[in-house]
Amino acid sequence: MPKEAGPSIIALLNAIDNTLTRVHTQSLDLSFNELLDMYNQEELDISPDYQRLFQWPEGARSRFVESLLLEMPVPPIYVVEQDEGRYQLIDGLQRISSYLHLRGELSAAHLDPPVQKGEKLVLKDCDIVPELNGRTYDDLGTALQIRLKRAFVRVEVVRKGSDKRFKYFMFKRLNTGGEALTPQQVRNCTIRLLDARFNDFIIELSKLDPFVHCTDSLTQGSKLGAFDQELVLRFFAFKNNRNNFKHDVDDFLTEYMEAVSEIRTAFDYAAEREIFLKTFTVLDKLLADLSFTYANKKRTGLTGGFSVYHYEAITIGLQYLLDKINPEDPAQVVRLKDGLQAIKLDPDFIRITTGGGKNSPGPLRERIDFVKDRLAATL
Repeated sequence: MPKEAGPSIIALLNAIDNTLTRVHTQSLDLSFNELLDMYNQEELDISPDYQRLFQWPEGARSRFVESLLLEMPVPPIYVVEQDEGRYQLIDGLQRISSYLHLRGELSAAHLDPPVQKGEKLVLKDCDIVPELNGRTYDDLGTALQIRLKRAFVRVEVVRKGSDKRFKYFMFKRLNTGGEALTPQQVRNCTIRLLDARFNDFIIELSKLDPFVHCTDSLTQGSKLGAFDQELVLRFFAFKNNRNNFKHDVDDFLTEYMEAVSEIRTAFDYAAEREIFLKTFTVLDKLLADLSFTYANKKRTGLTGGFSVYHYEAITIGLQYLLDKINPEDPAQVVRLKDGLQAIKLDPDFIRITTGGGKNSPGPLRERIDFVKDRLAATL
């Protein structure tokens, strides 16, 4: 039998055909003005966490507007159909947000400089028609304003009846490897297509005061990249699923988030919230914003910066002792504080939490056990 007609090829064709039956798509040509109206009428959803991913500088926004005026081809935008015919954007944020800024409809406080609704983009760095530079939408005249309103883009719609995992993987493929997206930013957007509860839970916990205080040494860039939210995910993934960690942290975190979101692994939201809150309440009492910083060069005290290895070792090491800790006991707090500071200044702990090659089960276990054993001796 020819290879092309063999049983394995037939089974492969059947697998692809069976997947296609669960996918329903539609192609539309919509003007940017229609998309603006849909956005204002809340028929096009750009969730707040997704909107934070808009990072095009003003020059890039301006050159996109220039491209529309010159009627250059525009790549498709991808959306998922939601209830009542509303659309959720899954790819095309930079282009749509640039048009919203042009029309004064963008709110993006995370940008530098920030953009408030009502502020219209002042075109700059247009290199094909430099005469556009310095102008806003209001300065373009009626003919060019109409041209911009009528500029259209192909919108690929994944219909509501499509398999939710197909929607999830479609977003993941479109947004993995693209510019400026951190792994957690991709997770925040993609996981919503499976189920939003766990993702919203992580975001909520990342805003709790004790956690914010303890991670204050994170840079603003890290926070904009949602690294604070990734740290919440790391806590639960390593606390609950460490036995399945092999080497690639990003894949490990994504797989755990998928498993919880699809309820393939148990997760008691109320109990886990209490554990998380107590962990960071204790750490806030002990070292606060120095909880995950480094020893200084002389090893006489703690200095700035943030160590993810310290974070993993300390937060997970504490879990073995958490039931015995009373953050309202001043004497115990003093002993634990002195013990934790001694750990961070210990040459052996410094050795196992610095340098490369630490993202594997052995080194992870070593640094967690170091914290667990040393703190246990203080109780």
